[in-house]
Amino acid sequence: MAILVIAEHNNQQLKADTAKAISAATQIGGDVHVLVAGQGCDAVAQQAASLQSVSKVLVADQPCYQHQLAENVSLLVAELGANYSHILASATTTGKNFLPRVAALLDVAQISDIIAVESADTFVRPIYAGNALATVQSADAIKVMTVRSAAFDAVAEGNSAPVEPVTAVKDAGVSSFISEELTKSERPELTAARVIISGGRGMQNGENFKLLDGIADKLSAAIGASRAAVDAGFVPNDMQVGQTGKIVAPELYIAVGISGAIQHLAGMKDSKVIVAINKDPEAPIFQVADYGLVADLFTALPELEAKL
Repeated sequence: MAILVIAEHNNQQLKADTAKAISAATQIGGDVHVLVAGQGCDAVAQQAASLQSVSKVLVADQPCYQHQLAENVSLLVAELGANYSHILASATTTGKNFLPRVAALLDVAQISDIIAVESADTFVRPIYAGNALATVQSADAIKVMTVRSAAFDAVAEGNSAPVEPVTAVKDAGVSSFISEELTKSERPELTAARVIISGGRGMQNGENFKLLDGIADKLSAAIGASRAAVDAGFVPNDMQVGQTGKIVAPELYIAVGISGAIQHLAGMKDSKVIVAINKDPEAPIFQVADYGLVADLFTALPELEAKL
């Protein structure tokens, strides 16, 4: 039994989600192979080869994979994946984009967002915004799955797996890369940050989100937001944490002025330590918080920053 894990990367750097997907693969059992599809991605292949439990790295270095267009990558993965028992990708924007196409091409069902491995054919995934867990058993010859990286610890480094080239060129010719607009920030990426401080509707406006900056600087934290804050136009949607935003599990999550709607809790309740600051003592966020402070955030935040 061999498992194919699709690497998440930007052609220079392997993303942490891949190490967590590999962790899920090791719990299934069997040889773990990693596919790196891109252009000029040799450095990524070496990073993947250094991860524990990886027995082989496959590198498809072609111009058609440079921007990892789903139409192209899915054809490659479907062809290579026919020789594997399991195909895994992170439940990120990229993974959610191409893996359903792979499942369709292989004529199997996709199992989405797994958070635990029961056996080689049985997995656990959240449903109803995380309020219930479904244990899913698959009889498909090839199991195609996305992995919720927040539920798994990353595998360690220290390996030196062999790297093999893949010559297959799969250009569907139905889409092309035009441009990208990236948000540049010196802060850690939300899904990779050890500490996150998030603001909600209680921040009242976007200008008040600056109150989080000083604390974030002192804690080397990323700044997030609830959907209510995003919908109100306080901050851009790439800061959204929750069921329809980013799923995070940092060591410390500080929720400021966030009531704790189910959809938000679904995106951060796996955090190791949760701190809530809210002036409403009945706010649902306090039900999941390890530490709760009932206070006006406009008083509490400057005091917290001063103490830090």
